[in-house]
Amino acid sequence: MFDFSNWVYLILVGLIIGYVARLIVPGDDPMTWWQTMLLGIAGSFVGGFLGYAILGFDEDEGSLQPGGIIGSLIGAIILLLVWRVIRSRRGGARAA
Repeated sequence: MFDFSNWVYLILVGLIIGYVARLIVPGDDPMTWWQTMLLGIAGSFVGGFLGYAILGFDEDEGSLQPGGIIGSLIGAIILLLVWRVIRSRRGGARAA
């Protein structure tokens, strides 16, 4: 069902989507390459879920699945912005 080539595809696309999301959203995000890859992979699932929830795409396949390139990028951008909010709140709590 999910063979080696699918894993390689998921990792490569996740890495590319993560880097593109970090390029689109300006700011300082100290992430390693594997954190960037996980951002892209998670963004793919978020984009797939949003496509399912909002537009009803792929109803017969379930709600959590890799989305398209655009959905993946939108999902990664959303996750990056959420990560920044969480990080800024943690930093603000320590400084207070």
